[in-house]
Amino acid sequence: MKKIVTVYWIFTGLLAALMAFGSIPDILSVPEAVALFDHLGYPAYLLPFIGTAKLLGVIALLVPGLPRIKEWAYAGFTIDLAGAMYSSIAVGDPASGWLVFFIGFGLIAGSYIFHHRKLQGQATKSHSLL
Repeated sequence: MKKIVTVYWIFTGLLAALMAFGSIPDILSVPEAVALFDHLGYPAYLLPFIGTAKLLGVIALLVPGLPRIKEWAYAGFTIDLAGAMYSSIAVGDPASGWLVFFIGFGLIAGSYIFHHRKLQGQATKSHSLL
């Protein structure tokens, strides 16, 4: 069980860092983020909304409990990355830029899988104590 928890926190910590570092420029509407959104054809007013949603998702993953909200955070991160990757492909960005998306999807998958393994281990442990 300790190994599962350790691997879970490695994936979740890296995912939280990736999403948190991506959310701050969006929330602040820094010029680079605005330029990227413009390149993708999106209005800049969406930046703070998406950045805030990502930051709330990070908080949801890191706060103990809240199982249903964690599920929504995982879904939101997946939709965010899928939309960003699709947008990048649609505007003709080179495939060399896709690595960050695959890393993000891998972190989401790893965190999600080990989150559920951790929950199963806790349920088994509490069931065996009864």
